[in-house]
Formats: sequence, C-alpha cells, structure tokens
Amino acid sequence: MGGSHSQFTEDELEDYQELTYFTKKEILHVHKRFSQLSPEQVAADKNAKLPKDKIMDLAELKVNPFKDRICDVFSSSGDGDMTFEDFLDMMSVFSDNAPKNVKVEYAFRIYDFDEDDMISDKDLEEVINRLTGEQKLDDKDMKQLIENILVEADLDDDNSLSFAEFEHVISKAPDFMNSFRIRL
Repeated sequence: MGGSHSQFTEDELEDYQELTYFTKKEILHVHKRFSQLSPEQVAADKNAKLPKDKIMDLAELKVNPFKDRICDVFSSSGDGDMTFEDFLDMMSVFSDNAPKNVKVEYAFRIYDFDEDDMISDKDLEEVINRLTGEQKLDDKDMKQLIENILVEADLDDDNSLSFAEFEHVISKAPDFMNSFRIRL
C-alpha cells in the first residue's frame, strides 16, 4: 500500500474518516477507484475534478438509469463533474455502512428531477421511464401507475410527494437498502 498511502496525510485521512462511513483503508481504496477513472489527471492532482462522463464510467454507475442524476446530486459544482471529495461522499452514501435516513435523503434528491424539493407527477414519470427503459408504458398505464403511487403515498393530496411522504413510503420497501448501494 506504500505509494497510495502517501497521497494523503494522516490528518486528511482522519478528516475523511470523520466525514464518511469509511475506514482509512476504505478511503484509500475509494481513491484508487477514483484514480482508475482518469489515472493521468489524478496522478497530477489527487483531488482533480473529473468530468461527469468519466464518473459515469464507474462500473456500478454505467448500468444505473439514474447515473446522470447521481453525478449531479453529488457534484459540489452541480454540473455532475466530481472532485475526489464529491466521489468519496457518493461512495460513502452508497456504502453498506451509511444509515437508511441518509440514503433516503439522497434518493429523494436523485428522483427530484426539477429540484423543487417535491417529487411531482412529472418527476415520477421520469423515474418510471428510466426504470422501464425500452418497455415504455403507454400514456394510460403511465397515468394509472402515477395515480396509484400518489393514492398510496401522497398523504396531503397535493399531487406530489414531500420528503416526509417519500420517507414514509421507502420505510415500507424492504429492498431499498440493498438496491441503494455500491460495494467497494
């Protein structure tokens, strides 16, 4: 591990450990994964800002229909480009050690496409379209599905889901924690 450990001071590793759900060893492993996305760029600057398209090359994101939103939400500049610290935050939230409430908060932000702090019928339609991929629903089925979701989850009948309503629904989804993760 000699060479990669020298990338960070002990203080930096301790700070990262306090701010994430990772051990120092895991942080170094995350940095290795970050480096593999653009070896030359990261060799020149350990906290280089990598473009969104490079981040989306990460094997676990490549197949994720929300990869662009994940990058946007975790990007400190909001454009999907990520520094190592942004990447570390993303990997930390998707780790097995991150608590459910943190994962739920980020899931909400990822599904809130128009970033208005509500998941509207338009946001739900986008989520459904991304999840169904090639097998798009026709308008009638789409309307029915969105209506069913809102009947079940929209407790205040405002035709959108607040964070609290989203959190309530997710609490009933036993597979959420398994689907919202990236293994190191």
